[in-house]
Amino acid sequence: MPSLRSEREQFIEVYSRQVDTVYRVCYSFMKNKSDTEDLVQETFLKLLSTKKKFENERHERAWLIVAASNLCKDSLKKWWRKTENIDDFLDIAEEPKQEDSILDIILQLPDDYKDAVYMYYYEGYTTVEIARHLNCPEATVRSRLMRAKKKLQVMMGGAAR
Repeated sequence: MPSLRSEREQFIEVYSRQVDTVYRVCYSFMKNKSDTEDLVQETFLKLLSTKKKFENERHERAWLIVAASNLCKDSLKKWWRKTENIDDFLDIAEEPKQEDSILDIILQLPDDYKDAVYMYYYEGYTTVEIARHLNCPEATVRSRLMRAKKKLQVMMGGAAR
């Protein structure tokens, strides 16, 4: 039984290290606490089912960010989400308070831009690492970052260069 206990302890360590990051990623897509919590749980269940081995903590974090992003995107594509009327839920929604006004604006970016910006500026990944984790060319990541920066300038009331 020591190997089972060891796996359990390893999972708890990964969860403790990464749950806040996964929550932020999921919330950036889902915009509400309940769906966010569901997708955080799905992300860690996916980790358990894949039994993925990581090179280091940065690799672990990047994998979880990409997995959480993909699960959120899939969830948003489901037909029943498109038929829901958000106005029906405004009175029961309990939104976490966002103190970072720039993050609020970043969350309005298209998903591809949001992923790149979040991984680059908030998690500190290089464009090479982001490209590898998103399975796209490095030039695509740089283009997304550049376009996101221009969009952010316009959204914040400045002129895009």
